[in-house]
Amino acid sequence: MRSSLPSFEPGASGPDVFFLAADVGGTHARVGLGRTVQAASGDSPVELLHGEVFACAQWPGLGELLADFVARLADTPWGAEVSIQACVLACAGYVQEDQVVNRNLPWPVSVSALRQRLGIERLTVINDFEALAHAVPYVKPWDMRPLMTGDGSARGLASGTIVVMGPGTGLGCAAVLPGSAGPQVLPTEAAHVSLAPGTAREIDILRLLAGDRDHVPVENALSGPGLLKLYRAISTLRGESPVLDTPAAVTGAALEQRSEAAIEALSTFCALLGSFAADLAALYGAHGGILLAGGILPRIESFLQQSDFKKRFLNKGVLAPFLERVPVHLIDHGDLGVLGAACWLERELRRE
Repeated sequence: MRSSLPSFEPGASGPDVFFLAADVGGTHARVGLGRTVQAASGDSPVELLHGEVFACAQWPGLGELLADFVARLADTPWGAEVSIQACVLACAGYVQEDQVVNRNLPWPVSVSALRQRLGIERLTVINDFEALAHAVPYVKPWDMRPLMTGDGSARGLASGTIVVMGPGTGLGCAAVLPGSAGPQVLPTEAAHVSLAPGTAREIDILRLLAGDRDHVPVENALSGPGLLKLYRAISTLRGESPVLDTPAAVTGAALEQRSEAAIEALSTFCALLGSFAADLAALYGAHGGILLAGGILPRIESFLQQSDFKKRFLNKGVLAPFLERVPVHLIDHGDLGVLGAACWLERELRRE
């Protein structure tokens, strides 16, 4: 299955450096054909010409998925002139030797096998939230919806470091650091930070999440699978048998007020998200703001606005005055991961 992203009509002129950029998650892969452009200051240095969204579970491997996308370019206005020179893949996790290490992807990913399958020698894998962070300079004010305005400027953000984070199939995080030569992106593995409970109830939940382990990463609560784990732990604490078996089912039952355990699970999720976002703001000195992305948040936006997120974000003792000045906004991940991956590649090409 695939659905279309916006396509753009080819222009009369422009550089002919074509490339593939993809944002590959555990559930969906967004793939785009792009090219570099001569951009005015503040504008994106890349143009996304055509894109599609794929359901990962319906493909035997990432190579087959990407090869199908390339084959279908023949049916677009770009088919006759495309000579793809590079490819960048934004994936959660990291590359170890030749393999992408990520337990949330539905199939193993070999970098060398992808190069051979696609016939593209210059194929690079970067962290998905690193890619998203590269798109931050091009996020428009209308793309952001405020949770906390802080001291944000008219475009919703303030000057200084910006943290991009979000729960989906996993939990991603990257920081955008200001610099004289332009913003610098710092990818992180913040999802593996230990989960820190903030209430007695959350301590009880942590004990159940831990079982016989001595480390519970924050991703075990702040992700789609994490929400399901929260629901199961809370059901146990309430003396109930869990009946919901997917994150979507938990979310739906909470939003529709059909399950007290689901409501508590989603409420706990939002509270922990507020605490963790504040931790990252403190860790990176995020005067510029926090951008929340990920596949879960758009569906629960109204619930999140009414939750304890803000209360827990500010509950950091002497740091509260600093955090009150930090703007927090929701953004739709959408095509920003593809755009950011493309911007990363353009920067690498320009450096060379």
